[in-house]
Amino acid sequence: MSLLMDRVKQLAVGFDEETLRSIEINPLLVEAGAVRAVAPYLKEQRYSRVIVAADAITYEITGKKLEEAIAALGISLHVTLIKPDRQGDVIADEASIVQLLLDIQQNRAEVVIAAGSGTIHDISRYAAYTAGIPFVSVPTAPSVDGFNSKGAPIIIRGEKKTIAAIGPDAIFADLEILANAPAAMVAAGFGDMLGKYTSLLDWSFGASEGGEPYSAEVAEITRIALNKCVEHAPQIASRDQEGIRILIEALIESGLAMLLFGQSHSASGAEHHLSHFWEMEYIRLGKRQLLHGAKVGVACAEISKLYHRLAAEESGLSFTANPKKVREAIAALPDEMTIRGWLKQVGGPSTTEELGVDAELLQRSLQEAHQVRLNRYTLLRAYNTK
Repeated sequence: MSLLMDRVKQLAVGFDEETLRSIEINPLLVEAGAVRAVAPYLKEQRYSRVIVAADAITYEITGKKLEEAIAALGISLHVTLIKPDRQGDVIADEASIVQLLLDIQQNRAEVVIAAGSGTIHDISRYAAYTAGIPFVSVPTAPSVDGFNSKGAPIIIRGEKKTIAAIGPDAIFADLEILANAPAAMVAAGFGDMLGKYTSLLDWSFGASEGGEPYSAEVAEITRIALNKCVEHAPQIASRDQEGIRILIEALIESGLAMLLFGQSHSASGAEHHLSHFWEMEYIRLGKRQLLHGAKVGVACAEISKLYHRLAAEESGLSFTANPKKVREAIAALPDEMTIRGWLKQVGGPSTTEELGVDAELLQRSLQEAHQVRLNRYTLLRAYNTK
């Protein structure tokens, strides 16, 4: 078992053995050259028909290497290059899922290899789940915390919905490949981690004021992963292998925390609702998509700004059951300028202007984004429905 998995299990003291076994991923390789272990793993598992899901870019980065190595071992292989939409974006929507599902059926595939970043993983996990076969994760950029998620955020008729799917049987995170990912993708992964500041606050708020289920252990696993990223921000910014290892491990740990709890509260609060709201608006307008983690990082700063403002106003938190407790939680939340400073440090956008989200969309999202997930009781939702 990997050291990463050991760390998570040691912190998950309140969980039974069956739950701990259910989150195991074997192998979970985070090392330089990890991609070379994929073909031998498939041979060892006795797979004879394999599909590699990629896009045009990730095929060149790692899909081609996988194709050659897998074919060299005599395993029948098909590559599915997910087609971009009219705007040139590869998105996790009905068309992409059906494209991969048809290839799975026609090739009678026994396993799907997701070779890409978050979107390719979401398409692969849902298509594999629907086909009743496993999938294997080969990330090409440390850009999101969803590589080992069991939920697939899918765009259905222009609306984003998170649908239950499956997690990967194995993860092969190659530090050589990840360290060469575009700087914007690394900054996006860091932004996705920064979003845990507001998601953790929203989760504790939802538990105390909305009766939502809560796990102190899961919150702590997420907090430790977040703190590691902030402490090593300069190394992550420089994209050296050690900095990238810290970032990808933190993203995977955040994913494992969600798996333990069975829901995404620890990693997805009001900042993710803003991000999803912006994404759906961009799809509606036919605009090019923004990186998920870049949106989450900027949204985290905007939510922090709002929450600190509410805490500073005399009657700003009068709609909450325990304003004093909420004020204390907000006092521990880094303010917007601190968050923006960290985003700048790693080379990502730090404001909505830099991101490309206009003032009208920002204002509307702060008033309406809580409706994206009405089953989450965030402080943003409580504020807008008071």
